[in-house]
Amino acid sequence: MSLLDGQRSVLFVHAHPDDETISTGALIAEFVARGSRVFLLTCSRGERGEVVAGPLTALAGTVELARERERELDRATGILGITEKFWLGEPPARAAGLEIRRYRDSGMVWIRPGLAGPADDAAEDALSVAPLAEVTADIAALILRLRPSLVVSYDDGGGYGHPDHVRAHDAARAASSATGTAFAEVLETPAEGGEWFDLPEHFDLVTDALRAHASQLTVHGREIVHSGGQREPIGTSAGLRVQPRRVTPG
Repeated sequence: MSLLDGQRSVLFVHAHPDDETISTGALIAEFVARGSRVFLLTCSRGERGEVVAGPLTALAGTVELARERERELDRATGILGITEKFWLGEPPARAAGLEIRRYRDSGMVWIRPGLAGPADDAAEDALSVAPLAEVTADIAALILRLRPSLVVSYDDGGGYGHPDHVRAHDAARAASSATGTAFAEVLETPAEGGEWFDLPEHFDLVTDALRAHASQLTVHGREIVHSGGQREPIGTSAGLRVQPRRVTPG
């Protein structure tokens, strides 16, 4: 039986707006097509994202960029068929008794092509420097509210090393363990112990959702062009690998 079969609901945990579409858009579309309810938890507004040259360029580094990225996420999730989306740190994705917290984009630096690392100027309220136990408790609160049959997030390297992706993985996996929920990491290439999915039938849908994130990327043919000029194919293939439970942080 495929991991895609029989999931009554799936919670995807992503660090920034557009991550859900770039790395898991086809998986989300396939779960929806198979009748699963799909929920999305986004951890930050991507406040430090670069902006594509054009009419939105002036938003870079401003408060309005976060608002624009919220609107872009609204459009993309509607296209993908996501049932409901949530922001980390806001109820119900906030541990009981704590005031609302807005986790900020931590930023990153390129270590080499394809591999990112932490920036040296992450703000005090950034996701990557927030206590892991607090982030875990917030995600666990949402899991307990939704009771998904599966939680999906990045692998332990955060896909390409972004510190917010790594923190999202660590906290989502710990929260899944604490709540007794199955957790699967996203694979970018086939790997031992994983299940691989080729889903070209969702290309048009994923492309439309990508276009919703107009501040961060443009679509040229079958490629994504990022704000920094990096190009990558529009992905419709991905893998999932279920991970064993971990001991939750104290």
